[in-house]
Amino acid sequence: MTAAGLVTRPVRVALLVGSARDGRLAPDVAGWFARVAARRDDLVLDVVDVAEHPLPASLDATDPLVAALRPRLAGADAYVVVVPEYNRSVPGPLKTLIDSFQTEWEAKPVGFVGYGLGMAGGVRAIEHLRQIFAEFHCVGMKDVVTFPRVLEHYDAEGRFAADADGAESAAKLMLDQLTWWATALREAKATRPYGT
Repeated sequence: MTAAGLVTRPVRVALLVGSARDGRLAPDVAGWFARVAARRDDLVLDVVDVAEHPLPASLDATDPLVAALRPRLAGADAYVVVVPEYNRSVPGPLKTLIDSFQTEWEAKPVGFVGYGLGMAGGVRAIEHLRQIFAEFHCVGMKDVVTFPRVLEHYDAEGRFAADADGAESAAKLMLDQLTWWATALREAKATRPYGT
């Protein structure tokens, strides 16, 4: 609801699954996050998996691969990036995807879900993404979701089983911030387009 009591449409969130490696854990972490987000009625998710959209580094803006993704990314009000930490930074295919677009990211909020094999839990990758998305005038959410020692979050049957209390609380906090910013920026841009 808005201050005037009018119903606002749900926030459209593109969930970027940021790893394309064989044996990757990103789909498990993203699946968990998508299930948590699906309990909310104030947002809708569109999952964009970098493994399903391989973009070569030499791509240009007119390439059909970019053109196919453009409306999905442009139509999003906000983004959440599920990112593993590879060598203290972000995976190459994720960086290529981000670099292949420009105005699609502008003046939108971004949330982060990080994971890693060590205690950092993807924090260094998240900090690099904050700097990258800042170049597009994005608002990075202060609170994030992280999974240190991610392999310890799998149960005996090999299913990703995040700590329900801590991880879900962190996801709720981040999504509360994300939907607030997405709604505020969407309304502001409807009144005055960004950059004018």
